[in-house]
Amino acid sequence: MDAIGRYRLQDKIGAGAFATVWRGYDDDLDVDVAVKILADNWASRADVRERFLSEARLMRRIASDRVVRVFDLGKLPDGRPYFVMDYVGGGTLGDVLQHGPLDAVDALWWGADLARAVAALHSEGVVHRDVTPANLLLRPNQGDESGGGTHRIVLADLGLAKRAAEASGLTQAVGTPSYMAPEQGRGDGGFDERADIYAVGAVTYALLTGHPPYSAGSIGDVLNRDPDLPPPSLRPMLHGAVGQLDDILTRALAYRVPDRWERADTLAERFEAEAYRLEQEAPLRAEERTSITDDTPPTTVATDPPVRRRRRNRAWFLLSLPVVFVAASVGGWFLFGR
Repeated sequence: MDAIGRYRLQDKIGAGAFATVWRGYDDDLDVDVAVKILADNWASRADVRERFLSEARLMRRIASDRVVRVFDLGKLPDGRPYFVMDYVGGGTLGDVLQHGPLDAVDALWWGADLARAVAALHSEGVVHRDVTPANLLLRPNQGDESGGGTHRIVLADLGLAKRAAEASGLTQAVGTPSYMAPEQGRGDGGFDERADIYAVGAVTYALLTGHPPYSAGSIGDVLNRDPDLPPPSLRPMLHGAVGQLDDILTRALAYRVPDRWERADTLAERFEAEAYRLEQEAPLRAEERTSITDDTPPTTVATDPPVRRRRRNRAWFLLSLPVVFVAASVGGWFLFGR
């Protein structure tokens, strides 16, 4: 298959149990696109077709640049549905994780950006239900106010997403076990936006350590987890400079839903505060490490953490306001008050 309508297919960029995603080109609009096509072995299943189309409609309705936008829908000659989305060309957070754990500050900036993306989805009344590194696309933000060369997380693959009002009635256990909240594994319908907050905590933990907080190869592993077992402490990896981070992640990953953070943007703020703290302590930690490490250069990740420079500049701006006010007052008194 070389083309679908006006969209020229170029290469396959993703494949799952139910669909494949191709990078294509829209000759009329002169832009790259992503085309998601239902797999032919599921074409005869009316329930799968409807779920596929529901994903497209939901993504179309969400008015946020934090979610991949759908702008066309159609059928192949064999009757299989497809939909066309914006192409997000920065790879995925899963690609970043293939290089191993990130520097703690960078990991926290990514975690904060993810939490804000999830908060944007929740503000639209939608629960994602499958927040995993592979479903988190990175959109380059070159030349904008965030400082150029940065990336932002964009949510994709809303095949399991539901309106929050519908989520409490769902009884099927779905999701990726390593990042799945326990209540999703139980499939008792008792979950809400805090299931996504659990996943944000699990992804951020993986960015910090290189692996999810709990080993879960199946839903059975999720169900058999000790409800009182906190995630392993980050203290060994961060050389003791964990601050409040262990407590923040323990709350995000709480087994019991009421024990978790209630809002994703609150979790984002806590991650940002810890990132600032670690940045300030970095010179001291670097000096300590020189006495215990060899000369091997550290591994770096090519993608720059999101909107980090803008927030740092904003912080410096706010801190400078009192100084500016005092200077202006003294200057005014000197010129006009004498």
